[in-house]
Amino acid sequence: MSRSGAFCPRCGSEIVRETELPDQADGRLCDDCYLKQYDLVDAPDRIEITVCAQCGAVDRGNRWVDIGADDYTDIAIDEITDALSIHVDASSISWQVAPEQVDPTTIKMHVQFSGVLRETPLTEELTVPVKIGRATCKRCGRIAGGSYAGVVQLRGVDREPTEDEKDRTKEIAHNLVDELEDKGDREAFVTEINEVQGGLDIRLSTTRLGEQIARQVTEELGGEFTDHETLVTEDDDGNELYRVTFAVRLPPYHPGEIVDPGDGEGPVLVESARETMRGTRLKTHEPYQTPFEDGTAPEGTRLGWREDAQETTLVAVEDEHAVQVLDPETYETKSVARPPELETDRDTVEVFRGNGTLYILPEE
Repeated sequence: MSRSGAFCPRCGSEIVRETELPDQADGRLCDDCYLKQYDLVDAPDRIEITVCAQCGAVDRGNRWVDIGADDYTDIAIDEITDALSIHVDASSISWQVAPEQVDPTTIKMHVQFSGVLRETPLTEELTVPVKIGRATCKRCGRIAGGSYAGVVQLRGVDREPTEDEKDRTKEIAHNLVDELEDKGDREAFVTEINEVQGGLDIRLSTTRLGEQIARQVTEELGGEFTDHETLVTEDDDGNELYRVTFAVRLPPYHPGEIVDPGDGEGPVLVESARETMRGTRLKTHEPYQTPFEDGTAPEGTRLGWREDAQETTLVAVEDEHAVQVLDPETYETKSVARPPELETDRDTVEVFRGNGTLYILPEE
């Protein structure tokens, strides 16, 4: 403790303190006068916020911001945190807040602070009402109005997309929207998804999003896509506005499908059908591969799906090329081609009937 030899210009008391303070007008005040003049915390008398009633985004004046709050109390806490001002010279600050829900649009925030200012421990309590107004953000308004700029049409060549393919396409669309939202893009959204004859239509907020979806779908599921523009209207400045349709065409064959290529060598279990069709010959269990010419798959006859196979009894092993199985329909013993990897101590195998012949399917 030291005496500075100075006197407070406000109350006239001699200034006694442990450490020297900056030689400024406020610094020359005694501690009592200084602490009467300045608060540890400065807060507004009231906070008003506008929240989108649909998505919970907060209106920041010139833009809507997704803050990921679970409810309005979380939003109120975030807002009061931003609105509080702590004295610049304060240290050892700690605080806690107790929200009080007064009514659906008002939350009283009871805040208690503690800290040290001029080596003096201080505590302050204050209550700030937060008024919440509801509105509809631009993004949700566009969604509600059915606004869209791009369309992804999912179709198959000479077939309809499977349920798995349609589900995966929907998943890709929603995942891409989530990724863009996480990066702060509020313009990306799925407007509508419709099951239509022959496939799926997805309406999207932007053409860029439509292209991203079409590209990822064809990368994962195969096939190709094309795009074409349609003039919709003009904006206030006379600029032409277009919608872009991305037509995705999945390949005619799908993994798990059993096809007869018509080359006399027997059916093929399709394992991949993107730029090249790959699979396994059921007669010899040798690999099968043929490229798509100009994006067109080779002609063939669809015989069924792997799911159509039936489990039956492995009766006996004839030699390295053939085994006997029980026909699941006639219950007769029949000789069929033996897969090279077949374990002879097995009791059952899966067989598929194609063109009147039984084939043992390779293990998945």
